Amino acid sequence: MFFSADLILDFIASYLWAFSRIAAMLMVMVAVGSNTVPTRIRLFYALSVTLLALPSLPPAPDNIELFSLGSFIVVMQQILIGVAIGTISVFVVQTFVIAGQIIAMQTSLGFASMADPMSGQTSPVVGQFYVLLVTLLFLGVDGHLLMIEMIINSFETLPISESGLLALDYYKVAGWFSIMFHAALAFSIASMVAMLLVNLSFGIMTKAAPQLNIFSLGFSISMVFGLFVLWITLLNVPFHFENQWIKGITTMCEVLNNPCVKP
Repeated sequence: MFFSADLILDFIASYLWAFSRIAAMLMVMVAVGSNTVPTRIRLFYALSVTLLALPSLPPAPDNIELFSLGSFIVVMQQILIGVAIGTISVFVVQTFVIAGQIIAMQTSLGFASMADPMSGQTSPVVGQFYVLLVTLLFLGVDGHLLMIEMIINSFETLPISESGLLALDYYKVAGWFSIMFHAALAFSIASMVAMLLVNLSFGIMTKAAPQLNIFSLGFSISMVFGLFVLWITLLNVPFHFENQWIKGITTMCEVLNNPCVKP
């Protein structure tokens, strides 16, 4: 059996371009792209997914040489597509990190902090608790499998070429900054109002009976009430995650020119 050099180069090019898009998404997305997952594991995961998906992918353009400027532009475009899709899933999770920081500051629980496994930065424990909970929900609804399916189907709707995403697509991804903060505020508003009522009660008690010196015990009492509020509002997490995840899936579908699939 004889394989020509052109045939081998075409196969390497088609594999490299598909691998660039899939690996870029897996290196960024929630759970799989976390810093707690070794880079080598992520790399082998991306190689395996690309190898399994390659036979079902449409043929790559044959008018672009592997070792050329056009091939470099194609690789960069595929990386941008994968990073954009993976970043949207990160924004979904970061919504609850921001909400956890807001709640932690309002409930006097912000002094307890730990390293964020996703970003490597220090954030309140409340935010990390929500990260772990939302990550489990993400894996529980097979979010990682849905994203892999979408990125593979995107080779049909967004073929490999030197032209990638449009400026409008990047605008949709950037628009998630406002969606993220809006959703975080909506999620934490109940805890903020509850703690406001607690602090208002402290003020009324101090005014009615100054000898009790309520404010000297206010810090510890606020922490106890804060834990109670966290326990009460815990049932709202799946509801808010579902809303954010559906918005994230919708944005991914719009960026990839895919008809939206319900998770």
